[in-house]
Amino acid sequence: MALLDWRSSDHFDPTGDKPCVICTKPTPLRSDRGKPVHKVCAEEWIDAHTPKEDKK
Repeated sequence: MALLDWRSSDHFDPTGDKPCVICTKPTPLRSDRGKPVHKVCAEEWIDAHTPKEDKK
């Protein structure tokens, strides 16, 4: 599972909540690209969209 490090204040928007781009619930958190998203939602999205290595 992906674990993001969002301890930086850059991931908090003090201007207020906006709907998460994944679950649509309000959040003051922002992605590296400035999109409103919960950390947990972002981690789940990364896991779901990361190509898996073939096991042989």
